Amino acid sequence: MIKRPRRLRKNEIIRSLVREYKVCVDDLVYPLFIKDGYKLKEEIDSMPGIFRYSIDTAIEEIKEARSYGIKSFILFGVPEEKNLECALSGIIPKALRQIKREIEDIVLIADVCMCGYTKEGHCGIVKDGVILNDESLTVLADIALSYAEAGADIVAPSDMMDGRVYEIRKKLDEHKFTDTLIMSYSVKYASSFYGPFRDAAHSAPAFGDRKTYQMDYANKREALMEIELDIEEGADIVMVKPALSYLDIIHLVKEKFNIPVAAYNVSGEYSMVKAASKMGWINEKDIVMEILTSMKRAGADIIITYHAKDVARWITCQ
Repeated sequence: MIKRPRRLRKNEIIRSLVREYKVCVDDLVYPLFIKDGYKLKEEIDSMPGIFRYSIDTAIEEIKEARSYGIKSFILFGVPEEKNLECALSGIIPKALRQIKREIEDIVLIADVCMCGYTKEGHCGIVKDGVILNDESLTVLADIALSYAEAGADIVAPSDMMDGRVYEIRKKLDEHKFTDTLIMSYSVKYASSFYGPFRDAAHSAPAFGDRKTYQMDYANKREALMEIELDIEEGADIVMVKPALSYLDIIHLVKEKFNIPVAAYNVSGEYSMVKAASKMGWINEKDIVMEILTSMKRAGADIIITYHAKDVARWITCQ
């Protein structure tokens, strides 16, 4: 007897019925860039359709996204001044408080890092051209605490300093924020896919690169070590970033560890799709859904993506 797998592909209803992996709105986290000001909505040249918002327009954007079913948002600050005080008490704590006052039933994630708040543009304290690990941990923990105090449901350290998850968990627990989750950028590669984000957040390094603390993109086993360390230190969710060129890493992590895994569909991945779509070379909707489904298939439970609002309009999975 001839085997006929094609019977399961005969029409869209049957294909949908037996589909193994589906992207749902509940999987999505929508990134937002927040800056000081009022009624601001500045499109980012290298990320068509993505904007820097003042808090009031960010609230409007969140309400619109919420109407499509998106419930989770990650916030990145674009400060007026480059100093760590802005990280501790500036735009993100202000945004968290105001958004929480005006919108219910959402999850707010606050990115924890220093790169957008220092003139050096690096993710830790810099001295004599060296990014200092241990000296950075207290500052990162203080930033995370300030975000938790302002209402962040989840803090997300993206700096890749060794030991920062432990210090953040310790600081949060000491101040009675035991219910605040940590979503660690556990596996963050030194990638060329971050260019548009650095444009958006004005966070490019002023000298050198980030290869002494972000991972070498050629390494696979090292990712498991980073994940294991962050779990031991108290991470509730781990992340692989970027996602598209690292599906093997997402799969490896999901197979090895019993913990929620986030995939960050980063700015460069987004902008390449937008550029090719503008030229008419690809079908944007089809490409985006194929890309995000590949992340789910690899093992991602959570997908952080700039496509979130479009995807929420396209899909019906709840």
